[in-house]
Amino acid sequence: MNEENNVKPGRKLDCIGLYCPVPIFNTTQEMEKLKPGEVLEMVTDDPAAVQDIPRWAKRAGHQFIKLYKEDDHFYFLIRKGE
Repeated sequence: MNEENNVKPGRKLDCIGLYCPVPIFNTTQEMEKLKPGEVLEMVTDDPAAVQDIPRWAKRAGHQFIKLYKEDDHFYFLIRKGE
């Protein structure tokens, strides 16, 4: 069974219409509200986030779980690290 298909985000963050570096700032602030192990879903239409968010998550000590695209929107699932 594939874990990433069963992940249920505890919080959702809408960054549509915001461009680099705002989605990263907002995601950082939102992650601070989570407990370790909780999952955030962030959605944006900024194509730069496809590269930026996974790199940011690794640097920040979080687990980047999944990226998928629907229409013009990119969805990211990130699990808060310890």
